[in-house]
Amino acid sequence: MDDNQHRTEHGPLGGFTVGVTAARRADELGALLQRRGAAVLHAPALRIVPLADDGELLAATEELIDRAPDVVVATTAIGFRGWVEAADGWGLGRDLIARLREVELLARGPKVKGAIRAAGLTEEWSPTSESMAEVLDRLLDEGVEGRRVAVQLHGEPLPGFVEALREGGAEVVGVPVYRWMPPEDPAPLDRLLDATVARGLDALTFTSAPAAASLLSRAEERGLLSATLAALHHDVVPACVGPVTALPLQARGLDTIQPERFRLGPLVQLLCQELPGRARALPVAGHRVEIRGHAVVVDGDLRPVPPAGMSLLRALCRRPGWVVARAELLRALPGAGRDEHAVETAMARLRTALGAPRLIQTVVKRGYRLALDPAAESKYADL
Repeated sequence: MDDNQHRTEHGPLGGFTVGVTAARRADELGALLQRRGAAVLHAPALRIVPLADDGELLAATEELIDRAPDVVVATTAIGFRGWVEAADGWGLGRDLIARLREVELLARGPKVKGAIRAAGLTEEWSPTSESMAEVLDRLLDEGVEGRRVAVQLHGEPLPGFVEALREGGAEVVGVPVYRWMPPEDPAPLDRLLDATVARGLDALTFTSAPAAASLLSRAEERGLLSATLAALHHDVVPACVGPVTALPLQARGLDTIQPERFRLGPLVQLLCQELPGRARALPVAGHRVEIRGHAVVVDGDLRPVPPAGMSLLRALCRRPGWVVARAELLRALPGAGRDEHAVETAMARLRTALGAPRLIQTVVKRGYRLALDPAAESKYADL
């Protein structure tokens, strides 16, 4: 087989593993990541309460029909549509639409406007920025003292929004569309947490604040909170779709990355820049070697490497060009026990996976070394 047949086409995320915590739109996010080469580990950190079964939403809807609000704020298209559909299912659809025709109806953005108009209604106003802050400014400028304001919630906290309205004298009614609950089966989330702590992930994505809070809560239940925070602080990149989503992580002292536009596409594009930028590249035996999460890029070719091989390679890369003893490499192997023969077996597989055996040199009776190019030796001599 010639070397060209070994070549693996890879996108910018080839060789990286990304965790996905989303419940809604997880398939879309996973597909975007996989198209760019990532391996994806998905575990919903939450589940959505079905609208038809949601007694809180039913009670809020009946209350608004019985006692009209002055203002209704629609925050998301899927949430508004779901609310109207659920009301139809309860036999309250006509009454809800009639009530919404009588009030000042505000839409957070163009998608919500579309959902409002599809229901046969017309919004009174919508901000160009799609910003809840702009909606809040308008309401406070109008004055909310003594007014009744209904806010369609969507499983997301709205930091400061409800509190500011109440401080301004409004009576605020929350309409809890799509409430979040912990997953019924925590096993997938536990596997995701274990992979995070073991540094089996390169990044962990969050698309809602409740999902971030739920993951941290589960980590705490399992006694893994400090280990999870350490992983997210040092090795696993926490990537959030926007600043609201990042709040539970930032409250724990974590730095997160966020795209400028709060959408899934820009989030994936940000990871395409961030993860390759963090990968370590070394000149070794006349080749350019880039160490990624579960693979190595040798002269532009992606070479998948078994976990044991990646453990050895990382140990060698910590001191490139230096001899690393077999005993030290054995300690780096997960669950290898005391038999140094395990190092030789894993090393043979690593060399085969790399497709360039001379990248790693055997130093008789001493160990192994990464065959760093002479020009680079001095640069790494003091590491």
